[in-house]
Amino acid sequence: MSGLVFHPGHHALHGMTVVLEVSDGRTCVGRFDTEDEAGVHLLDVGIHRAEAGTASRDDYLRQTLKFGVRRDVPHLVIPRASVARITRLSEYRLD
Repeated sequence: MSGLVFHPGHHALHGMTVVLEVSDGRTCVGRFDTEDEAGVHLLDVGIHRAEAGTASRDDYLRQTLKFGVRRDVPHLVIPRASVARITRLSEYRLD
């Protein structure tokens, strides 16, 4: 990351599409809005759950990279303690 904040006064990831890996096995892809005492706020969020009969996480991310985020919910708050990792979607390389 360049160190340039897209919106001064906001979190460095504000407005970026991110992949948020949750400790319960969900993978959430959405626009990072903010982080506060409630947790990480994402907008226009697609959610992948690792369940039988669903695409693999990597396949889900491949489709998202190719076609964009399929919105499941308009706003999602994940408690910070449940966040395993946050990565910008643009940084994913799935061969």
